[in-house]
Amino acid sequence: MSDTHALGARERLAPSLPFRAALPRLNLRSYRRFLSPLVLILLWQAASMAGLIAPRTLAAPSTIIATAWELLLSGELPHHLLVSLGRVAGGLAIGVTTGIVLAVIAGLSRIGEEVVDAPMQMLRTLPFLALVPLFILWFGIGETPKIALVALGSAFPVYLTLFAGIRGVDPKLAEAGRVFGLDRRGLVRHVILPGALPSGLVGLRYALGSAWLSLVIAEQINATAGIGFLINDARDFLRTDVIVVGLLVYALLGLGADALVRAFERRALAWRPNLIKA
Repeated sequence: MSDTHALGARERLAPSLPFRAALPRLNLRSYRRFLSPLVLILLWQAASMAGLIAPRTLAAPSTIIATAWELLLSGELPHHLLVSLGRVAGGLAIGVTTGIVLAVIAGLSRIGEEVVDAPMQMLRTLPFLALVPLFILWFGIGETPKIALVALGSAFPVYLTLFAGIRGVDPKLAEAGRVFGLDRRGLVRHVILPGALPSGLVGLRYALGSAWLSLVIAEQINATAGIGFLINDARDFLRTDVIVVGLLVYALLGLGADALVRAFERRALAWRPNLIKA
């Protein structure tokens, strides 16, 4: 009888073994990078509760979370978020397209470089705040100057990195393409542009960050909606909790956009060897 009971116990345990083996193992390494931010937030909360940080100076994390939840439930935060996303999307579409076209013109031709590169190098050194009065005079105080500032801020990183990527393509690759019978158009399509793609994607990541920075300035131009308007309005009423919520939204949007580009980069550049090991 003991053997029968032992056999039955093994049969009952047997189906659970594959299931147990299929359970994912907890990898603590992936959570270590979140440890230091968590400690800082806890210290921030403790200092606020102890009265070391006044609410007018900086709201406590618990207050910020409660404020964010209220703004979400009221629909105020989603409304301003959609307005800001629309401005960034329009400005990015114009700026990235312009940067790519100008980089290709300047990168593939000496004459194009002489015509395009000098004005781009001069324009990129101009501060955004100095351009705001001109943009208001040229485009008014509506949505156009806001989108134009975002487009200007996102065009330069794409132009600089893609231009450097085109000029940095290995000449041996171009020579190999000619040996295989590629004409100039074929070299550009199959050798030069794929070779410059890694640099261009780095520029796109920088452009996304510059777009959000430009939007902060743009939404100070007679804005009646948007995350920047929400922050400026909260500043007038000394609402540091709302200000921090707006800043966190900017940070999360930038992080999410960067993650999307990195995911696309992993797919588009799957041919590139990964030299960094875990």
